[in-house]
Amino acid sequence: MKLSKFKFKLPDELIAQYPTEHRDESRLMVLHRKTGEIEHRTFKEVIEYFNENDLFIFNDTKVFPARLYGNKEKTGAQIEVFLLRELNHEMRLWDVLVEPARKIRIGNKLYFGDDDSIVAEVIDNTTSRGRTLRFLFDGTHEEFRKGLYTLGETPLPRNITRDVEPDDEYRFQTIFAKHEGAVSAPAAGMHFSRELLKRMEIKGIHASTITSHMSLGNFREIDVEDLTKHKMDSEQMLVPSETAQMVNKAHDDNSSICAVGVTVMRALETVVGTEGKIKPYEGWTNKFIFPPYDFTVANSMITNFHLPYSTLLMLTTAFGDYDMVMNAYDIAIKEKYRFGVYGDAMLII
Repeated sequence: MKLSKFKFKLPDELIAQYPTEHRDESRLMVLHRKTGEIEHRTFKEVIEYFNENDLFIFNDTKVFPARLYGNKEKTGAQIEVFLLRELNHEMRLWDVLVEPARKIRIGNKLYFGDDDSIVAEVIDNTTSRGRTLRFLFDGTHEEFRKGLYTLGETPLPRNITRDVEPDDEYRFQTIFAKHEGAVSAPAAGMHFSRELLKRMEIKGIHASTITSHMSLGNFREIDVEDLTKHKMDSEQMLVPSETAQMVNKAHDDNSSICAVGVTVMRALETVVGTEGKIKPYEGWTNKFIFPPYDFTVANSMITNFHLPYSTLLMLTTAFGDYDMVMNAYDIAIKEKYRFGVYGDAMLII
């Protein structure tokens, strides 16, 4: 499978700049894998396709305010710092991306906040854009994190070209977000409202969670035509024993298992063993799924409409059939569905 197979022309105006007013009222395209049939619905109608004892699996990762703006010592040049991952709790070491990268060298200090309350020193250049920073801060770790996050802003993706607004702190997050560590929201889960979750419960549909901290690796440009040569960035993930038990029981009962989002699907395929059963797991995954691929856990998936060339689109076509999904995307563009993290949803059954 080649990278060029995932090229399509997406008009800029179809990349959603804002979420729908109500989470569960985005549009929903339903793709039936067996027949290729496509339906156009509203998201809150998604539960009409599921029955009692079916199982939804959500990603309960929580986005933190990962984008900071600091000033370089001496020159005062503004530097954008994107927090990726805390490396060392005690030494306050973080992996970050910096822009403009060419202005930052080992030993440079960066100052954050109107009163320069937080200072960071560059101690390593790990990639062309990546850096390791050591934050210099007198106080407890809790005080440091609070100060850092107060200065940070919601890390909306670059294809949302407007400024961050107060509502983004709440909307760029699922309502069940629990475990902090993601730099992007699991978009498919953002369509679920408290009312919809209650209706699922009343219908007898079960729900469980995994944690997969979405990294920028999901959105990094692929620079090889042969997809077998692409290496995904590793993401931290957790599959609790309770979730493993619920998935395995649903499998034994022939109930439908719905992965809510690409990250959930990848996590499930990371931990699957023989006979479609999964095991509890805490660790990392760099699994890269693209067509052709045989899925063995979930038999349905909810996902957003993804951008050209993205790894998210590649997994979606692997699950929904390449030709069917790309045809559905052609229809979505004609019907003016909204793409991206704040966009509309697709159910593949």
